[in-house]
Amino acid sequence: MSERPVDRRGGEGELSLTADAIATLVSGTLRGARDVTIRAVAPLDRAGPGDVSFYAHRRYAEQFASSGAGVVLVAPELADAERGPACRVVVPEPHEALLRVLPALYAAPNVEPGVHHTAVLGRGVRLGDRVSVGPYAVLESEVTIGDGVAIGPHCHVGRGVEIGSGSELLHGVTLYPGARIGRRVRLHAGVRIASDGFGYVYRGGVHEKIPHVGRAIVEDDVEIGANSTIDRGSIDDTVIGAGTRIDNLVHVAHNVRIGRLCLIMAQVGIAGSARIEDGCVVAGQVGVSGHHTIGAGARIAAQAGVFGDVPPGETWSGYPARPHQEALRAQAALFKLPGLLRRIERIAGKDEA
Repeated sequence: MSERPVDRRGGEGELSLTADAIATLVSGTLRGARDVTIRAVAPLDRAGPGDVSFYAHRRYAEQFASSGAGVVLVAPELADAERGPACRVVVPEPHEALLRVLPALYAAPNVEPGVHHTAVLGRGVRLGDRVSVGPYAVLESEVTIGDGVAIGPHCHVGRGVEIGSGSELLHGVTLYPGARIGRRVRLHAGVRIASDGFGYVYRGGVHEKIPHVGRAIVEDDVEIGANSTIDRGSIDDTVIGAGTRIDNLVHVAHNVRIGRLCLIMAQVGIAGSARIEDGCVVAGQVGVSGHHTIGAGARIAAQAGVFGDVPPGETWSGYPARPHQEALRAQAALFKLPGLLRRIERIAGKDEA
């Protein structure tokens, strides 16, 4: 068995691995030279001799055949391809294997514990062990920070906020009072959590603001992408379930509840009091109207507009959203309309003649 690791490169601190070490790391079967050295990961069409890539679907056969990758993680049914890189590591799931290779080649940056001298800490702030607070961060009074938390530059943590152990706030994150962050949560740059929701009552000729007194709760192992916003509840709580992943530029309104292990992709907007149950996938630019429920395990296709409840486990698409096959039939019928109109015009023209 080869030892992992050879030299550490400068800058980002990547490691190098031999083909034999990669095979051991992913519990795969090596075909080819054991001593090929890899220093980076790259896609098939751009990989060079010092890169590892992956080949999991036959539709990439041409890219594999012409790839210059030093090592390729290959699915068993594709491992005997005549053309392509000679050094192959055969694994049942190349994508999953890549998850083991990436941390071995790209070392995570070291975050030094300590509070930067420009940071501002209010009264009663409680810091756990090995906490890092970056330049110009502000922690208001009565904030509680768990062990191993990293708070990046220019973050603002509001009064009474709690952050669980192992969580990370990248640059410029804002947590309003009323936010509660679980353990091992990762918040990317510009995330805003527990801002007031869009709630008003029209009275006396003006839109009167409804005070928002609920919380915004982000449970354990959640990741939220850059510039996404999670509103606090009005009188209820807004909740993001454990293990859910939210992409960049997503808006979650007041009182929304998102279940466990959901995937919410870029530019999704979820209106107030909607429910997204466990294991849902909501694709890019979907709009979900307020007070509706998307059932557990459902999938909503990109740019769909959800104006009603979606049953568990179903795939819906279109605007307004409907079961996917029904939406495809409706779209196909719509595409036939120009031809039908031309035929009607020709018939009408003959009748007039």
